[in-house]
Amino acid sequence: MTARKTEAPLASPCINVCALDDADICIGCQRSAAEITRWMRMDNAERRQVLARCVERARANGQFLSPPA
Repeated sequence: MTARKTEAPLASPCINVCALDDADICIGCQRSAAEITRWMRMDNAERRQVLARCVERARANGQFLSPPA
């Protein structure tokens, strides 16, 4: 019998700069209001998708965020 390794939940990208812009995107972490609200219920695959979108949003705004691992 082989034991399955359980992947730890990916951490939130929150940097405690919490303010939504006119498009409901957080100016700190670049998540949408809906993504922030759902984060705790997401699995890691969905979290990786959100993190990739955050990086895209940041780059589009001339900011830099590290790509998700």
